[in-house]
Amino acid sequence: MGKSIVGLDIAGTSIRAVEVADADKGRPTVVRFAEVPTPEGSVSRGEVLEANTVAGALKQLWSIGKFRSKDVVLGMGNQRVLSRDLTVPRAPMKQIRESLPFQVQDMLPVPVIDAILDFYPTSEGIGENGPVVNGLLIAAVKDAVLQNVKAVQLAGLNPAGVDLIPFALSRVMVTRQNIPGTVALVELGADTTCVVIATDGIPQFVRIIPTGGDDITKTLGGRLDIPFEQAEAVKRHLGIGSNAQTLDDNRAIAITYESVNELLSSLRNTINYFVNTHPSAPVAQVVLSGGGSLLPGLGDALSEFTRLPVSIGSAFAGVSLAKSISQQDVAMRGTSIAVAYGLAVGSRAA
Repeated sequence: MGKSIVGLDIAGTSIRAVEVADADKGRPTVVRFAEVPTPEGSVSRGEVLEANTVAGALKQLWSIGKFRSKDVVLGMGNQRVLSRDLTVPRAPMKQIRESLPFQVQDMLPVPVIDAILDFYPTSEGIGENGPVVNGLLIAAVKDAVLQNVKAVQLAGLNPAGVDLIPFALSRVMVTRQNIPGTVALVELGADTTCVVIATDGIPQFVRIIPTGGDDITKTLGGRLDIPFEQAEAVKRHLGIGSNAQTLDDNRAIAITYESVNELLSSLRNTINYFVNTHPSAPVAQVVLSGGGSLLPGLGDALSEFTRLPVSIGSAFAGVSLAKSISQQDVAMRGTSIAVAYGLAVGSRAA
């Protein structure tokens, strides 16, 4: 078995890690995984606020999970990361990346010196002045990335790479699953909702919406005047489906649907924008992932909004498991650890 690497997903509610061997092979092996609660107030929408506190949680995570590798790939996926279409003259990738600071300042909300830039090629063509490469500019606010890296280093770990969470998910839920055509992958997390639209496995468009499952829970708890934990339990049980038994149930479902409705509208508008700007690649289906995807009735509602078939994605089809991990373990935790797994599998390109 080849050298292993760990994908690390630092979120507002929990920190998850997945160690993978043969990560660059066609059939990687999940060696071990673990999860610990995120210390309160230490992380906001995936961005580390208190590096020392998070470092302590990471040490606990490594102890619980018995991870052997200290090489870590971090994920970024919040409003401090942006993606934009970009076309550049064809050149070696190293030269393209080196030229980015001189080409993209007008596209950034911060000075170019305060951003970390990368370019993800999607296709080649011919422009007015010769051969070009079409792709996605990825820009992250430097401070946001460096705080997460600092927490990892304080925990005695080696940050081997940083990757965009939508790319990580797309690799394991679309590309490696060989889903053809144009697919909208929607990851509903606690803090944010990521959308990546891929054609024949190649990402073409990314959007990060600053709304997640916790926002829905907070709205429900506030309107019903109940604690967050109770509101979360009510939300997960009733969802926006037909599980109502009482008038109180009906009220809870109505409040949840009202909150979810805004997110569904954003998702529909995102998909419509892509279709309008990429008329040659109509979206054929929506694949859901993340903890929020399990909300009762959500898939049907999103299908109604988008008029597209909606299914729950699987990141672990075709994956080998270490003897200490059962298929049942992965089935129970697969939704929560998919991001960390995708980060590990993409480690070579991160």
